[in-house]
Amino acid sequence: MADTKENLQLGPDAFKHVATNTQAQEKIAAPSLTFSQDAIRRLKQNKFALISFWILVIIGIVALLSIWFSPADPNRQHLAYTHLPPKWGNLNIPFINGYRNGIDMYAKNGVPKGTYFFLGTDYLGRDMLSRVLVGTRVSLFIALLATFFDLTIGVFYGIISGWKGGTTDTIMQRIIEIISSVPNLIVVILMLLVFKPGLTSIILAIAMTGWVTMARLVRAETLQLKDQEFVLAARTLGESSTKIAFKHLIPNLSSTIIIQTMFTIPSAIFFEAFLSYIGIGLPAPTASLGTLLSDGQKVLQIYPSELVFPAVVIVFLMLAFNLLADGLRDAFDPRSDNR
Repeated sequence: MADTKENLQLGPDAFKHVATNTQAQEKIAAPSLTFSQDAIRRLKQNKFALISFWILVIIGIVALLSIWFSPADPNRQHLAYTHLPPKWGNLNIPFINGYRNGIDMYAKNGVPKGTYFFLGTDYLGRDMLSRVLVGTRVSLFIALLATFFDLTIGVFYGIISGWKGGTTDTIMQRIIEIISSVPNLIVVILMLLVFKPGLTSIILAIAMTGWVTMARLVRAETLQLKDQEFVLAARTLGESSTKIAFKHLIPNLSSTIIIQTMFTIPSAIFFEAFLSYIGIGLPAPTASLGTLLSDGQKVLQIYPSELVFPAVVIVFLMLAFNLLADGLRDAFDPRSDNR
């Protein structure tokens, strides 16, 4: 009774203050975000993924612009300028001043003043910077092709297999198991029996085997989604399977598709570099990171710069794609605590 009398004596202003505090406590502190907006917010909080993204953007822009603004012809030979060290203008900085073992190699080889090779030259006197840019462009092209096959063959194969189920699913999965049982290297060798060594054989090998992992993941997700209420409601309303796939399944599969694609890209880049390194990739004189690594490895102890620069580029590409893929996986995972 005493508490009741005290509350009555507080007056209307006190009750307004209590009501205001209650409303403030019940107010939602965080803004309402869609799934995509929340994923982007999570990705921005991952510094390594964000840095990796911008590294890939810069590498992609530089490699693309080199088509029209290449420092030199990547295949032009200067036999008088073989194995020159890097030289960046008149900067007197070790390793990039044109000196090797205390000798000015540019003066020794009679290179005209004002002519510089920023990453040096190879055993045929070809500009290493131009060849590294070409090799990077080839690697990114392979990455785009791997993405294309993942998004076309892999996604739709997995959706059809998971959606149809039954005998169709069983047959399609047995086909995938047969394809998976054949190593990629064997597929490339078989392609070489039909086609000449080059980009065509690599593309066909990726087209035949590169989409299998994507198809399996999409199938597993489709098996779970097709029994969800929103899919059953769409089927009850008479929507066709094609419309359900594009309107309901693919949007809900987007996180799995994006993440797997980002993991496929570095695998495809390494696959091309490995084939070129062992000599069954791109033929000479076309440059790729694999051929540059192979050539640089032969003279590593004498001219280490010819191996270091292409190795640094491929390491940056592989790390950036993998770190970005990790960031996307965490961003699209609603159970993540990165807030």
